[in-house]
Amino acid sequence: MIKSILKIYIVDDDESVRRALSRLMKSAGYESETFNSAQDFLDSVPAKTKGILILDVHMPEMDGLQLQENLNILGFRMQIIFITAHTQAGERERAMEAGAKGFLQKPFSDESLLNLIRAQVDWK
Repeated sequence: MIKSILKIYIVDDDESVRRALSRLMKSAGYESETFNSAQDFLDSVPAKTKGILILDVHMPEMDGLQLQENLNILGFRMQIIFITAHTQAGERERAMEAGAKGFLQKPFSDESLLNLIRAQVDWK
């Protein structure tokens, strides 16, 4: 079985989380690109780009839920998996209703994240 070529985008304001997730993606055979802010992601990735976005909920300036709203408005076709250290009431429901494919509470296992990613990837 060969995985389809699909890029994983990681947006988190915590450098150690970005680095750890990037290493995990590489070890699982996925190409990834990291961003330290929602705005950095928007400024760097074209709207028609396909892929999977691992997105932190709580970030300064524009949080993950606001980025998800912007992506939906701009017509991005990415599958979003949210990660968060602190869940506030209604965040999970809001994210899932807006189309997120997963919502994980930190700390989460590598396998739980990889399972969510695999569920979004077309296997050949």
